[in-house]
Amino acid sequence: MIRLAGLGYEVEDVPGAGPALLFLHEGLGSVGLWKGFPRRVAEATGRRTVAYSRLGHGFSDPPPQKRTPRFMHVEAATVVPALVDALDLGEPILVGHSDGGSVALLAAAALPVSGLVVLAPHVLVEPSALEAIRAAREAFDSGDLARRMARHHRDAEVTFRNWNDVWLDPAFRGWDLRPELSDITCPVLGVQGDADPYGTAVHVEAVRDEAQGPVDLLSLHCGHAPHLERPALVEATVTAWITTL
Repeated sequence: MIRLAGLGYEVEDVPGAGPALLFLHEGLGSVGLWKGFPRRVAEATGRRTVAYSRLGHGFSDPPPQKRTPRFMHVEAATVVPALVDALDLGEPILVGHSDGGSVALLAAAALPVSGLVVLAPHVLVEPSALEAIRAAREAFDSGDLARRMARHHRDAEVTFRNWNDVWLDPAFRGWDLRPELSDITCPVLGVQGDADPYGTAVHVEAVRDEAQGPVDLLSLHCGHAPHLERPALVEATVTAWITTL
């Protein structure tokens, strides 16, 4: 655990050299729900690798207040730089999945970073994604999602509502990161599945079209978690890409 602004964050810190890797998890994710992906990348690259759980996720402290539609902007502007400073990460390579990819994009637009890997990031709100998020609410309220999440989070109810409620808030419909992507100047690797219920290729293509640095894209036949569904290929691609920086 590390404390930032008086609140405790769950952190996994794997020693290594070179620019550190900082992993930012998905909307219902945590350190543990990466399923060892950060450690495997650390072993393959020899880089110091840090993963953390956002407030209300994993075994981090609960959030002090309910999230707003700008919660990813707040995370990128406050928690990420505080964590970089507290752990002396220098100019890290950010690796973000889903909502964590969105946070990573925002952080890379504002902070000095060495590179950026985004796995199924979000840059706008697609109607098809909202359908999947409504289905997740039904699975939580009436299915076994709550039970499964309880194994990985201190308070599964808080974790789920803080994600689901914001995405289904009518005020979130106009959320759009595309105007901010032009501030990204570092190299970017974007990975997107062609069967992702939470997003289409429009997100990584927007990064390719708007970011100022070099952008490489990898399209895979998989769903929303390329690193879990196509682990060997994604780990090899990410590792090889990092070694070129």
